[in-house]
Amino acid sequence: MILWWIGNAVLVLVVVPVLVSRLRRVVRAAAEVDRHLDVLGAAGAALVRDLDAVAGLVRTRSLVGETKARLARYGQLSTRSSSASE
Repeated sequence: MILWWIGNAVLVLVVVPVLVSRLRRVVRAAAEVDRHLDVLGAAGAALVRDLDAVAGLVRTRSLVGETKARLARYGQLSTRSSSASE
């Protein structure tokens, strides 16, 4: 019976505080993860706002193609006019 009481005392005085300490560490780590998730969520929202302008890149690309074509045509006309005036 005495060993039973010693076992109970060890359980209450050693095992329970160790378990409570571990549980506190787990809860603290979970709270830290939650804070990091909030930061990542805000960064993700900012990234989405930044990517909204990507749709305009299609229009920009077509305008660059048109400009290149017009410059090439201008270069050809300018070469013809300079060779005709010689």
